[in-house]
Amino acid sequence: MAVFTSVSLDDVQAWIAQFPLGDAVALKGIASGIENSNFFLTTELDGRRTEYVLTIFENLGFEQLPFYLQLMRHLAMRGVLVPEPVPTRAGELCVPLHGKPAAIVSKLEGSSQMAPGPVHCAAVGAMLAKMHLAGQDFPLHQPNLRGIAWWHEATPAVLPHLTEQETHLLRSEIHYQEAFHGSDLHKRLPQGPVHADLFRNNVMFDGARLTGFFDFYFAGCDTWLFDVAVTVNDWCVDLDTGVLDEARVRAMLDAYHAVRPFTADEQAGWQCSLRAAALRFWLSRLYDLHRPREAEILTPHDPTHFERILRERVAHPAPRLFA
Repeated sequence: MAVFTSVSLDDVQAWIAQFPLGDAVALKGIASGIENSNFFLTTELDGRRTEYVLTIFENLGFEQLPFYLQLMRHLAMRGVLVPEPVPTRAGELCVPLHGKPAAIVSKLEGSSQMAPGPVHCAAVGAMLAKMHLAGQDFPLHQPNLRGIAWWHEATPAVLPHLTEQETHLLRSEIHYQEAFHGSDLHKRLPQGPVHADLFRNNVMFDGARLTGFFDFYFAGCDTWLFDVAVTVNDWCVDLDTGVLDEARVRAMLDAYHAVRPFTADEQAGWQCSLRAAALRFWLSRLYDLHRPREAEILTPHDPTHFERILRERVAHPAPRLFA
């Protein structure tokens, strides 16, 4: 999240009339993240105030957004804890604001758990498995827009900014992932809608109780194993070294496996998927650092964090998915 597009409370007060939410009484920009403009929006209807999240989409167009917004509604209707988009009186989930697509979704309770223990990782693993199963019958399809096709597009843009060692790592890992993604093993991996960005700051907790997943705007269809790898690479690592904490890894994988058992093919592709997940975020952070966009509030992420994680995954195998 970030703020690229300026919006005033006066702007929103006129715009929100198309929603059955009452009057807009407060608006506050959200500083975290780097993709869209996000705001906490407070409305008042019949004397009751309710807080929502307003998102203005900076990169996604009207033709792409139905996948994300309808996926969230689909999951919410099946008991997965996600924000639910609020339709307009005409039933639209996304309408223009300052000429850009915008949507309102419900605000989750709780706060992000930035120092997770095994209990938090187990809760995330179980809910992620539930999310994957709930998405099996989702009728829309969109590829992971930050998958291997994007890696090929982004690599030439960042290579001029890299050291010799970084260049070697990036080129060699791209070749490794090309072989993996083209293999029969990869084709056999279970697939469906994935969150693809389930970091600590995209999950809410109230104590040890998980209250929801949010920020689905990198979602797409990919292997479920890639989604698990993205999640493990953030929730289960030492942030200074990228080394996996086996207790947290085991808690997350065991909880996931209890809801949606991993397959033998997933066991075989696990190490490759962890490397793919690390490469995806190293490359995107390099791209965002060296090809920045202007924003009123923008906090770029350090790409070296995922470079460390990638090197660690190459050098040391992670715990197995299951015994």
